[in-house]
Amino acid sequence: MKLIATYLIGLIFGVGISISGMANPAKVLNFFDIAGTWDPSLIFVMGGALVTTFIGYKLVFGRSAPIFETDFKVPANRTIDARLIGGSAVFGIGWGIAGFCPGGALPALGTGRWEVVAFTAALVAGILLAKFIQSLTAPRRTNAA
Repeated sequence: MKLIATYLIGLIFGVGISISGMANPAKVLNFFDIAGTWDPSLIFVMGGALVTTFIGYKLVFGRSAPIFETDFKVPANRTIDARLIGGSAVFGIGWGIAGFCPGGALPALGTGRWEVVAFTAALVAGILLAKFIQSLTAPRRTNAA
């Protein structure tokens, strides 16, 4: 049942991304082009997503536990630090350059367009590079026992 629910949620997300135009890099880039061919329609997509998310969180966190897990997996770190700001900046710059964010690119992989494949490959490479850099800069753990 968990696998079916996961599939359906992903399917709904992908269809929503496709219908909204978020999988179309030209539409996304026009949204960011405020001084040129600005297309404000994605404001409504983002606003709808925020309202849906707000309602969803209220409903889900009103429960004592998730349906398919024993407890909620919520990040404990609430610190706004250089890693968070830097990652957000890299995400935004990449989105503005490519016209894709990961959420819009993954459903668009089904189109087979080389731009989507190249973006997704660069996304995976960036994740792996970030993990490698984090492993080099993370404090070393020692066994004191």
